[in-house]
Amino acid sequence: MSRIRKTPRVLIVTPEVTYLPEGMGNTANYLSAKAGGLADVSAALVSALFEQGGDVHVALPDYRSLFSHEADPVLNKEFKTIKKKVPQERIHLAEDRAFFYMNAVYSNYSWENIKISLAFQREVINNIVPKVQPDLIHCNDWMTGLIPAMARELEIPCLFTLHNIYTVKKPLADIEDRGIDAASFWRHLFFTRPPQNYEETRETNPVDFLVSGVFASHFVNTVSPTFLKEVVEGHHPFVEEPLRQELTSKWEAECAVGILNSPDPSFHPTEDPYLAVPYGPKTVMEGKAANKKHLQQLLGLVENPNAPLFFWPSRLDRIQKGSQLMGHILYDVVSRYWHMPLQVVFVASGEFQPHLKQIVWDFNLGDRVAVCDFDERLSHIAYGASDFVLMPSAFEPCGLPQMIGALYGSLPVARDTGGIHDTITHLDISRDTGNGILFETFDPQGLSWAMDRAVDFFNLPPETKEAQIARIMKESLAAFNHSVTARHYIDLYERMLHRPFINPEF
Repeated sequence: MSRIRKTPRVLIVTPEVTYLPEGMGNTANYLSAKAGGLADVSAALVSALFEQGGDVHVALPDYRSLFSHEADPVLNKEFKTIKKKVPQERIHLAEDRAFFYMNAVYSNYSWENIKISLAFQREVINNIVPKVQPDLIHCNDWMTGLIPAMARELEIPCLFTLHNIYTVKKPLADIEDRGIDAASFWRHLFFTRPPQNYEETRETNPVDFLVSGVFASHFVNTVSPTFLKEVVEGHHPFVEEPLRQELTSKWEAECAVGILNSPDPSFHPTEDPYLAVPYGPKTVMEGKAANKKHLQQLLGLVENPNAPLFFWPSRLDRIQKGSQLMGHILYDVVSRYWHMPLQVVFVASGEFQPHLKQIVWDFNLGDRVAVCDFDERLSHIAYGASDFVLMPSAFEPCGLPQMIGALYGSLPVARDTGGIHDTITHLDISRDTGNGILFETFDPQGLSWAMDRAVDFFNLPPETKEAQIARIMKESLAAFNHSVTARHYIDLYERMLHRPFINPEF
């Protein structure tokens, strides 16, 4: 390909423009609800790069039903974000009946998701890449895991971003049956066992999609520097050894980095249309009080402006998010501060939700604890109303709620791991530093200790507390935004291309 341009051309290949779950299990990865950050980041990154003068193109599946139907407003919003900020000729929709009539980004069936992935990658490899002729390709997650091998064969620099660690495996025969000429780049794929030759491996030696993306790409990044280090050092036994080994190889070759995601710009307390009263750092105490009263009325909680309010914003699962820790201590912590009264609001779906509802029912906690399905509007209100955000995660590839909470002056009460470690530091009022309350040991006692420290902070003199919350909000607004994230990706693009990504004449 002839690619001599003043401004390098980047093709961002993303399987979705709605939220991808952060979890590792099959069920978690097929949820179409807003539970993670891939598509939000994809939409915002494309927009930010274009606004800064980058020659950026985006390839994504043509989810016709989802793009045009209000049944999926989140997907529709992110797609409109791209169309509004990026010229139409730079948006490349992969055409295939596999996703024309989908009513969700993911299916409940693994075989159907693999079919969608192969259809998407076939169109990118056969049609979109030859049309765009990119100088650099930026792929995201397992659904784009074969494209780096093609890019390696064509000598196009390729960045592969891991938003989670889920993968699938299929033999070359199945891949080729879907119209992908894998024979031309099969040597750059990662197989379940070392291949001897093409014919021997074609039907009996499955390709690992995610590990292939890592193996073939020129650079990789996770969405948290600390999570990358944790994987390389073997802290997470659920990470399969081939993935850990290939990430370690990239790390040792200095071709692996962590770049944090950022919250959607709609999470901004001064402009949030869902809040009863918008507020900023200077009006945080009045704004919090008004929104707390609104949420308490909405959910039937005891109306009390002096009640410390904890908000659980993440999916209720036991593998990653630590919901069982909350289940262990929920009654004890509420009863311990019954006189205040301490309140907990869950705005989250997931397999552990029925257990929490049962605890509320058994101990008659309905006016102190509310357990609600995920709802976009209610989630925004809870950020504005709450004093603390709960994130006792076992692991966290990035995490967005801890950043959003800090933006709203709702201090994170979180376990010190992964992306939480990169974004939250323990509050030290004497030094005027920190933006949350961290605990280290993943057990109920650790979470209980952290909630006690949160109540201690809540009981500080109003002027001390207000000064700290205002500082945290200001610092978070400067640190947690897509301009910062885009700048990190631009730096990485320039490192890969060995020249400026943005035309200096722009």
